[in-house]
Amino acid sequence: MAGAWRLLHRHCWSWQCPARRAPERDEHAVELWKKDVWPQVEAPRRRSGLSSSSRTRPRS
Repeated sequence: MAGAWRLLHRHCWSWQCPARRAPERDEHAVELWKKDVWPQVEAPRRRSGLSSSSRTRPRS
């Protein structure tokens, strides 16, 4: 993430945040989505362990 920020900063891009929220925003629907859908979408974190990039010799 830090590398992406450096790249954007190098090209004179900045973090932009809206001044206000859209009036059409449905806060109740957003909260339901965060509670019900987001946990299913969020990928589980991989545990660090022995691994190999070689397909022919795994964990060598």
